[in-house]
Amino acid sequence: MFGKKEKPEIKEGFVKRLRARLNRGDSWLSYDLANLVPGGTIDEDVLDELESLLIMADVGIETTGVIIGDLKKSLARKELKDLAALRAGLEQSLLKILQPVERALTINKPEGPFVILMIGVNGAGKTTTIGKLARRLKDDGHSVMLAAGDTFRAAAVEQLQAWGERNDVPVIAQQSGADPAAVIFDAWRAAKARNIDVLLADTAGRLQSQSGLMDELAKIKRVVARHDETAPHETMLVLDASQGQNALVQAEKFNEALGVTGITVTKLDGSAKGGILLAIADRLKVPVRFIGIGEDVDDLQPFRAAEFASALLASSDRKSH
Repeated sequence: MFGKKEKPEIKEGFVKRLRARLNRGDSWLSYDLANLVPGGTIDEDVLDELESLLIMADVGIETTGVIIGDLKKSLARKELKDLAALRAGLEQSLLKILQPVERALTINKPEGPFVILMIGVNGAGKTTTIGKLARRLKDDGHSVMLAAGDTFRAAAVEQLQAWGERNDVPVIAQQSGADPAAVIFDAWRAAKARNIDVLLADTAGRLQSQSGLMDELAKIKRVVARHDETAPHETMLVLDASQGQNALVQAEKFNEALGVTGITVTKLDGSAKGGILLAIADRLKVPVRFIGIGEDVDDLQPFRAAEFASALLASSDRKSH
């Protein structure tokens, strides 16, 4: 199982940072639930206000409806007697959505390399995620190779090569404008020849032509599958949490066109919009492999539902003046 060598102190540090970074800004993520219940009584008005806060935090109308629906049933059964019961009920509802998508990435090495095709729009943090993931995989004992399949942006190739040097892993690249499918096939062939465990393939994320981008990615999948019918073994979508509902739209389009098998949500430190992860989990039911909260390598960690739900519900540490 990937991630088994993770150090406890790093994990605890990450949870603390996640909680601190989600709980800032003017949204429900930093909103003390006690402010919703000044009189201590939970009623329909309290749930209506909570509903508005959830929607503003990018949880989305449908997913918010699921959560509030659960809480209204509890209210009808007279189970929401106080603030503690409301918090517990809300956490239970969040976990019901998040736990089914908490599935770790497992590297099962086939005959050739285990191919992870990284997809997503420009600016989502795809190339940086590849660099961090390469480090995690290497630390876990896997040999890794990178494929510079984003030939549209010269900067993307340079960025990937910089990560390759930093992590001491080989990078297969060609000139700007080369056929991405050819680059990734060359990388697959090189990885197979060198008995590499994992091939991480970067891809373009330009939005000028959405259909053209999807056709290009579908071609890459076909070319790789022609030489290894089980590949790519993971099609990982990288989403920027600060994009809010746009991230959900992107996820649906990529999943419909390519069949996403795993999701990494980045930039949870960029805004207090962690609610979008709930919307994605509820709508797509695709495993969320990793979440990212910053630039450091340790700021990318496996997604854990209980930790995330707890971090969302943490009250702000700031004292009112």
